[in-house]
Amino acid sequence: MRILVTAPYHEQGLLELKLSLGEVIYKPWKLNARAYNEEELMALLYETKAEALITEHDHVTERVIAANTHLQFIGVCRGTPSNVALEAATKLCIPVFYTPARNAQAVAEMFVANVITFMRRTLPAMQWLKDRQWDAGTHTSYLQFKGTELAGKTIGIVGFGAIGQLIARMVEHYPCRIKYYDPYVDAAMFPSFANSSLVEVFSSSDIVSVHLPVTSDTRNIIDKTLFSVMRKDAIFINTARAAVVNREDMYNVLAAGAIRGAILDVFDNEPPDELDYAIIDLPNVMATPHIAGATFEVEDHHVRILNGALIDWFVNGTHPDGKVYNKEVLVNAVKR
Repeated sequence: MRILVTAPYHEQGLLELKLSLGEVIYKPWKLNARAYNEEELMALLYETKAEALITEHDHVTERVIAANTHLQFIGVCRGTPSNVALEAATKLCIPVFYTPARNAQAVAEMFVANVITFMRRTLPAMQWLKDRQWDAGTHTSYLQFKGTELAGKTIGIVGFGAIGQLIARMVEHYPCRIKYYDPYVDAAMFPSFANSSLVEVFSSSDIVSVHLPVTSDTRNIIDKTLFSVMRKDAIFINTARAAVVNREDMYNVLAAGAIRGAILDVFDNEPPDELDYAIIDLPNVMATPHIAGATFEVEDHHVRILNGALIDWFVNGTHPDGKVYNKEVLVNAVKR
C-alpha cells in the first residue's frame, strides 16, 4: 500500500507505517504553512499514486474523494475528522480513522493554567508592573490585584468526553466540586461527579467549561437563555468550538458585566472578524489564538493513536471501534 502522509509525523512513526503497511510518501502541510486546499490535494494524490491518505487539516472534500475512490483508508490526525467529506467516504466504504483525545492533556493543562491566571489577575498585574505603576506604597499591588482561589469552586463541564473527564480528574483534588452535562455518558461510571442538566450546570457553577463537538444538536446550544442563569461572579470557558455558542449573546452578557468574564480559545472566524475582536477586546475576556491543543507532544500522541488503529485494522485484523469515525464501514466494508 502506498500511503501519502500530509499530517505532521515523526520519523519513528513513518518507519512504523513503512514496516507495517508499505510505501510512505511524506509531504507535510507545514512546509506550506497552511493546509492543502482541494485542488492541491487532488494533484498530490494523483502525482504520488497514493492508495491511502493520512491528513490533519487538509481539505478532503467530496471532489477529492470522488477522484480517489480507490483509497483504502483516510486517517485524520484530529479529535474529530471535520475536514473530511464523511458521507462520501462512507458511501465508498472508505474507513475514516481519527485520533480522539490526542490533545486531551494539552487542553486540560491549559484549562488549569488559564483559569488560575484569570482568577488571580496575573496578566493585569504583570502589565501594571511593566508599566512602572508601583509607586504608591509597598502594599499597593497586594491590595489591587487580590484574586480568588480555585480550591472550593464548583466547576461545570459541558461535554464529558476525554477532555472533560481529564479536567475533572485534575481539579477534583484542589478540591473542586464537579458537575457535568453529557447525555451520552453512563453516569454510573463517574460516581464522584454530579450528572446534571444543562441549566443546572450553568446556574450553579463558578466556572462553566465547554467541551462539545459541532453537530446539528450542539450548534448555538449555548445562548442567552443559559447565560442569563449564570452567577454574576461566574467564568465562562470555551476551548472547544465557537459554533456551539451564540456569540452575539455571549458578547452582550460579557459587555454588560453580567458575569465575571470569559476565557476563550476559539472564535467564529479565524482570523477573527469585527465582532470576534469586539469580544476579544473586552476587559473581562482572556483570549488566546486557538492554541489550547498546540503542544509538540500532541503530534506524538496522534501518531501513536493512528498507527495503533491502522495496525489493528490492516495487520492484526481487529476492529479499532473507537478510532473509526464512520463506524458503518465496520459492518459493511470488505477490506480491499
